[in-house]
Amino acid sequence: MSKLPHTKLHAKYYADKMAQVHSVIEQNELVGEKTYRLRIAAPAIASTVVPGQFVMIRIAGTDAPLIGRALAVYNVTADSAGDPTYIDLVYLRKGVMTEALATSPLGTAVTVWGPLGNGFSTVGCDRLIMAVGGIGQTPMLMLGREAMGSQSFGSPARENGWSNHVELIYGARTKALLAGVDDFRGAKFQVTLCTDDGSEGVRQLVPDALAARLAELPQDEKIRVVTCGPEIMMEKVAEVCAAANIDCDVSMETPMACGIGVCFSCVAKIRQEGPEPWDYKRTCVEGPIFSANDVCW
Repeated sequence: MSKLPHTKLHAKYYADKMAQVHSVIEQNELVGEKTYRLRIAAPAIASTVVPGQFVMIRIAGTDAPLIGRALAVYNVTADSAGDPTYIDLVYLRKGVMTEALATSPLGTAVTVWGPLGNGFSTVGCDRLIMAVGGIGQTPMLMLGREAMGSQSFGSPARENGWSNHVELIYGARTKALLAGVDDFRGAKFQVTLCTDDGSEGVRQLVPDALAARLAELPQDEKIRVVTCGPEIMMEKVAEVCAAANIDCDVSMETPMACGIGVCFSCVAKIRQEGPEPWDYKRTCVEGPIFSANDVCW
């Protein structure tokens, strides 16, 4: 099986490349059950972020909660002059920080720092399949748009149009928890929905839906899979890809406290060359994107 380029830790992933932005909540819309899309003006981040990177956000002027929350950048939109200005963050309301965000009125002051992490690579393919579950759809809208060539990201702008076809396989426990589906369909992705209870799409787990889809596709097609969501789901997606001899990247959702590589709270066991078969890597600076082959599940 061919292997995606192994990304060693490089200074470009450190937090000295980030911007700290003081802004306010412009939008905070319910897009699914307990799921919100938040928009803030952050031009310094919007103009440089690439798919798969994240930001840390906290509500300004309060120490409850004290630390920020890591959220993947879901989308970038431009102002009236066409300049990248706004970032959208999608989050599930389930903890102290997200509860505070969900109940904050428009105009609430927030502090955001980023972009952080390595982001997805632009390795070309015939078909990009994004296999996601839970809230794992959040880094995929930008990636799919870049792959199809409909939007560019980064400064300088990264290569785009590196895939001929983009698919999303998206699973949740029930229909109400599927968030942003219209955004993905509007971006012209092929969308397959899975629910545990069969209330929407097929009653199937994401790894099983992926395996079925791969079995349908031409064997000479260059396929690349990316996945994000619950760790057990990503592990099973990785197993499906390994069995099919297909490259797979995972976006780790390890809980973070600082987001800048200082606290070592977000480590994951990653395989490495050398006398030790693996080491703990910080998902905030050496990730959150890793080759599935490198992860010690």
